Amino acid sequence: MSNIFLKRVYEPYEGMDGCRILIDRLWPRGISKEAARLSYWFKEIAPSNELRKWFCHKPELFEEFKVKYLDELRTDEQKREYIRQIFEIASSERVTLLYGAKDPVYNHAQVLMDELTGLMEVDL
Repeated sequence: MSNIFLKRVYEPYEGMDGCRILIDRLWPRGISKEAARLSYWFKEIAPSNELRKWFCHKPELFEEFKVKYLDELRTDEQKREYIRQIFEIASSERVTLLYGAKDPVYNHAQVLMDELTGLMEVDL
């Protein structure tokens, strides 16, 4: 289906990760730059500071957070440019998007991945 995958930055590096892109606005606690083994850090693709602080990883706010973050992804030109870059890289190699959130379901990485998947389906 796709060459784009999600992974927590705290999971060990694997050679099959391909291009590793951190998609968090803040550097993950306890991870050295060497251990992260990043290709890129697209911090501006993450939710705005205001939205990130408002959400605070509360599952009960996730649906509203998702709507607001999707609006940012679709209207913010810098975020749209990062999406284009992800697709460009993924056209030639595997891309692993890295995030630090503990919850694997209620986080911005899932919203971003859903948006990328939807955009790929539109292009097919």
